[in-house]
Amino acid sequence: MKHAEFAFPGPLRDKLVAAILRGEKTSTTGLLVEYEKYGEELPAVGERELMIDSAGAGVAVLETTEVRVLPLSEVDLQHALDEGEGFTSVAEWRADHTAYWHSAEMRAALEDPEFTVDDTTMVVATRFVIVERIG
Repeated sequence: MKHAEFAFPGPLRDKLVAAILRGEKTSTTGLLVEYEKYGEELPAVGERELMIDSAGAGVAVLETTEVRVLPLSEVDLQHALDEGEGFTSVAEWRADHTAYWHSAEMRAALEDPEFTVDDTTMVVATRFVIVERIG
């Protein structure tokens, strides 16, 4: 079973996993370039993944319910709200995600110290549900 890993291990992942387990986070956004760099297939509707916490333990099984590949400029308010991180506008959501995507950790993962996003950057907007809790 593929693994669902949100952000890098640490405080942000812990926050996101907790929001998912509380049912507050039902969508996520990744960079298409990240999938391409690592040769990973995009999520598919109906696919199930084991959600991993910061300690590397599986805590729930998630099922993908929707996948959209779109320019960053087309991410809508409902998707931003469903990210479950308290965003109240697309601008707030975008500022937070841009800061993450421009972080030293993400630039290192992409092996591109100058990596930046703009309106045309393609993202993968995914919706999911918990189908099983572990532990």
